Parts: sequence; structure tokens; C-alpha cells
Amino acid sequence: MILTTPLLERLAQDGPVHVVATPANAGILANHPAVASVIVFDKRRADRGLAGMRRVAAAVRATGARRAYLAQGSLRTAAVAWLAGVPERIGFATSPGRLLYTRQIAFDRMHHHAQRLSQLASAATANEAVPVMRPSLFPSASDVAQVDALLREYHAGATDALIAVAPGSVWATKRWPSYDALGVELVARISDGRLPAGTRLVVLGGADDAPLAAAIAQRAAECGGAPVIDATGRLSLLASAALIGRARVLITNDSAPLHLASAMNTPTVAVFGPTIPAFGFGPLADVRKIVEREGLACRPCGAHGPQSCPLGHWQCMRDLAPDRVADIAQRLASDSAGDFAP
Repeated sequence: MILTTPLLERLAQDGPVHVVATPANAGILANHPAVASVIVFDKRRADRGLAGMRRVAAAVRATGARRAYLAQGSLRTAAVAWLAGVPERIGFATSPGRLLYTRQIAFDRMHHHAQRLSQLASAATANEAVPVMRPSLFPSASDVAQVDALLREYHAGATDALIAVAPGSVWATKRWPSYDALGVELVARISDGRLPAGTRLVVLGGADDAPLAAAIAQRAAECGGAPVIDATGRLSLLASAALIGRARVLITNDSAPLHLASAMNTPTVAVFGPTIPAFGFGPLADVRKIVEREGLACRPCGAHGPQSCPLGHWQCMRDLAPDRVADIAQRLASDSAGDFAP
């Protein structure tokens, strides 16, 4: 959904844009100036089955939409647009729902996914790629207030520099296992002056990431560092975006916080293991750096990263040293960050 926002901005130039979204994603679009309305499609609960699809289709029909862009690509969402009687239905030629499309667009695997999605709104051919645009999010005053309250709880001042880390991922092999050691390394650099005095570490993620945050906090405390600010499970997605927007740098896996940082234009260190940026989901912040283990014949091993390494060694992640990541984060958090601007 985050990477869909450049497409929404392009479409909004021609008229009101109505978005069908799951309950988990609907809140991301709150306050977005390109979005006229959000129709919630609770496909796993309230809108399960044909009756639910018909309800959502009726809501789509009520908007008077004449064209549907099937960014998600599933057969179910294509069926909703068809049931709604939307005369023009546009999506990728590789999507499961393509049989219900009236126009199919080539899916170019060489482009960033935000660029691919924007292509849906373009008459350009695959050889005339649209420009890559950063995604955009608009946290509200309430989201900012959530962040302010959290920082006050941890006695973090308004001028304190923040280094954010996001150690989680739905896919187990995407979780770099050395975030706790990275925390130790960063605390050492704060202590010896390589990072500004008063710099605080922030851990972001969902409630399921709380054990990862606890491990980082414990290791940092053992080194005498200031308490780690644990935001896991505490903030909405837009509030998390607001917090990332305050950070000097975000260190993250190939996961949702990476895209939040792109939207907030926060310098980003993206750790890639079983997946690769060439799949089209790399960072788009103006200042960014990929950390990966190159030269492994087994990499990538899947589109998302399996729950365990198929070969058992997980070298794509285990070989990435914490001091290497800390070096890059230190540079991105400093005036030399421009070295990593594309």
C-alpha cells in the first residue's frame, strides 16, 4: 500500500481517487491528499465470501468509478471490480486476476515496484518507463502526539539524535540476527564520541517484535548505554512513520519499515539476505545504502525469503558483521551521508 501512493498521486491529477484496502492497510492512507475515500474490504472476516464481495462492489459502484487499477492483482479484487460494473479494469499481465482485466500492462521485473505500479496509470510501453517516485505518507497531529508521549516516557529530549532500528519481519530468514550486537556497537560509538553525545536508540516494530527489542535493550544496558526506546507494539503505522521521520537513520530488514522510511525520506540502511533489491522493493530515500552478502550462488532463494534457510547455513545473513552495518549507519547519520546519495 505504501508503494502504491505514487500511483495514487498520478491518478489524483485527473479526478477523485477511491481506494479499496484491507483493514490493516486502510489507516496508512489517512490524511493523504490524493485519496478521496477508502473502502475497507475485510476479506478474511466481515467481507468473507460472495456476500462480502458484493457489499464492497456496491460501495465501489456508488463512487461512479469508470476505471479500476488492480494494483494488488488478486482474482478476488478483480472480481470485486467486475461485480461493481467498472467498465475499464487495468492490471498486470502476470496477475492472477488478469482474465477479468480489460487492459493488461507488462510487469517489468527490472523496475522498482513503486515504478511498476505507477506504470498502470501510464500509456507508456514497457520500454518507456515512468520515473521512480518516492512514496508519501501524512501522519496526523494525533500520530505526532503518540510519538511525543513515547519519547517523554523515555526522557528523550526534542533535540536528542535518534537512530532507529527495525529488527522484525514476517519472514524469518529476512531477520538479520545481529541487531543486539549492533546495539552494543552503536552504544560504544556514542560513548567514545563517534556518534553525537545523547544519541538514543529506538526499536520499531509490531507487538510480535517485542522480544527482539528486549534483546537489544538488554545488551545495550549491559554496556552502560541509555535505555533503548522500545516502540514495538506501541504506535500506529503512521505514528511509526512520524517517529522514523525524526530519526537520523533507520536500520531495517527488507520489510515494511523500509518503505515507511522511503516515504519520510529518512536515510536508510537496508539489510538484504535471502531477497535482493532487484526484486523491486529496495529503499527510495534520497540517502540510502544496501547491505548484503554478495557472491552467494544460492541467493536469492525466493521472492519473500523462506521461514528457514533451505541449505541450513543462512550465510546471507550470518556473514553480515555488526561493525560493517554500524560503520554505514554512522556515516549516514553524519554530514558524510551524501556519499550514499544515488
